[in-house]
Amino acid sequence: MIVSVASGKGGTGKTLVATSLALSLKDKHDVQLLDCDVEEPDDHIFMKPSITSSEVVSIPVPQVDEARCTYCGKCAEVCAYNAIAVITDKVLVFPELCHGCGACSYLCPENAIKEVGKEIGIVESGNADGVKFVHGKLSIGQPMAPPIIRKVKEKANKQGVVIIDSSPGTSCPVVEAIRGSDFCLLVTEPTPFGLNDLKLAVETVRKLDIPFGIILNRTGVGDNKTEEYCRKENIPILMKIPLDTKIARLYSQGIPLVKGIPEFRNDFLGLFDKIGDNT
Repeated sequence: MIVSVASGKGGTGKTLVATSLALSLKDKHDVQLLDCDVEEPDDHIFMKPSITSSEVVSIPVPQVDEARCTYCGKCAEVCAYNAIAVITDKVLVFPELCHGCGACSYLCPENAIKEVGKEIGIVESGNADGVKFVHGKLSIGQPMAPPIIRKVKEKANKQGVVIIDSSPGTSCPVVEAIRGSDFCLLVTEPTPFGLNDLKLAVETVRKLDIPFGIILNRTGVGDNKTEEYCRKENIPILMKIPLDTKIARLYSQGIPLVKGIPEFRNDFLGLFDKIGDNT
């Protein structure tokens, strides 16, 4: 089973949920945790993995042989991302816009374009307290997260339980991370900001046709409008986590919830059972 953890709003507790779920299941299942928030991965802070392998991630970008180029402009015409432009007798390439689709080199009538690898980040793998661990790191200044997310997901062991921690929001990196999941946990909080962004996340997972449920974090603050929305939309609230200074202290020290407060382990085991009931 592949379970992804997402949210519309940042800071709702995705990492808390993903790491605690992985650690709770490790004694009963073959568990793998994939941190697909490649722009700001932080699962390693809590899991403290022993990294055993590292792999560079590159995307192909065009390199023009102007000795063969006739400046016909076909490459610029077919580029959907405006990553290449032809100006009279000069070809301009903008690697930061390139998505590595290969259309320019494939359709160049003069075979004047070849693709060269451009490093955009790394994927690291290892083990953490009985949990197989993988995360990606996007290089500073690079805008293209999805290729690294795809590389992280290639490491998924689909014979066991795979937990995917995604980035916040509903943009391309989130869609790439949760795509293909058997179930998606949407973590939110009972505040107006949390509800607003939860609605966007719900729309996203529905478009992707992924079964999902809600984890309501920091209960005891805000209002009950999030629960009213879930009842109206017939969305199951699978777990509630209270607003508690002890939990906040553990988090600030990089201690997973189920290690700092072991009683929560049964709650997360029950959560996994509910996921099975809703898939």
